[in-house]
Amino acid sequence: MTNEKDETNLLIRMARKLFVLRCPESSAEDKASAKAEVLEAVFAEGLAGHYAALCDEFGWTVDQQKHGELKAKVAKDLEQLEEKINDAVENLGDSEVRDALTAKAEYVCKTGAPKKERELAFKIAEDKTVAIGHKLDMVFSQLIMSIFDGDYQHMRVLIERCKALLEKGGDWERKNKLKVYESVYLMATRSFKEAGDLLLSSVATFTTTELFPYQTLVLYTVVCCVTSLDRVTLKKKVVDSPEVLSVIGDMPHLETLLNSLYRCDYAGFFGALPGVADIIKGDMFLEPHLRYFLREIRKVVYRQFLESYKSVSLGAMAKTFGVTSAFLDAELARFVVSGDLNCKIDKVAGIVETIQPDTKNTLYQQTIKKGDVLLNRVQKLGRVIDMD
Repeated sequence: MTNEKDETNLLIRMARKLFVLRCPESSAEDKASAKAEVLEAVFAEGLAGHYAALCDEFGWTVDQQKHGELKAKVAKDLEQLEEKINDAVENLGDSEVRDALTAKAEYVCKTGAPKKERELAFKIAEDKTVAIGHKLDMVFSQLIMSIFDGDYQHMRVLIERCKALLEKGGDWERKNKLKVYESVYLMATRSFKEAGDLLLSSVATFTTTELFPYQTLVLYTVVCCVTSLDRVTLKKKVVDSPEVLSVIGDMPHLETLLNSLYRCDYAGFFGALPGVADIIKGDMFLEPHLRYFLREIRKVVYRQFLESYKSVSLGAMAKTFGVTSAFLDAELARFVVSGDLNCKIDKVAGIVETIQPDTKNTLYQQTIKKGDVLLNRVQKLGRVIDMD
């Protein structure tokens, strides 16, 4: 798992390998490779706390000798860190004390100490820290551990803490870092639109390489934006983005899908979709939302096509998309029933008719409903006042 060019944090790299091990669709060869890399990192970095947990989760045989060596190494390292802390307290200044406490907190976090122990170590370090930037760096370290644990609820708490600290100060680089961390949380919780907005604002100033490389940032940006942006905005912010263009060529399926969607090349779009699905299937943040993404992106492309027609034959539409009429009929029927497409299918005539939504009538009905609610509340308030 060592790669000089890979600046991704060790725990994030391990989390991606553990995702491969946990994925039922991973091949035996991929799982064997991931296991070897995980164990290599565990033994090389002395991750005693993780070793026992991983062996228990995956049913691996615990090497008692190596486990003992790992625990001895951790104990020795912690003893040395404590000596540095004591030396800093007795002989050095506040900044050296803070650095020593932070080093211990990050070490217990990396080696897999229990959650309460990690939180306590960071709390002690934070209590000795005055600068907002250093406090933010500590929270970022805890965010990485939350990602490794898959604890997105705690991640939300830490993100709110970062926002509170940034209100008191903080430089632009850390503000941009927080956008990326929050976008990861939003992706993991299926808020693609909000995640896409944050990712777009980070593309030109990305420095959060401890989470993933730039190419992965572009992948996440495109995946989140194609389901949430209208065609004009997608062209302006994504398709023509110099930052996106600089690396999307390394992901040909994604590039084809993005350009085909904008150029209304629907056969090309459906040809690229399986390749993009495979990319998503291999990513630990996106994989749980694969079915959602496939549904949303198909909804987008069907809407885009039907907006140009009042009616179109099912056969012609199927030919345009490069699929069979039977497949398209079943697809459109599902979206029509769920209310995601404003159209109706005449199966006898083999025609799809678009239904333009009556926005004025809808707005009128909403206004009437809100007015009724307000009137009821006023009447209830009047009765309370009369009783008094």
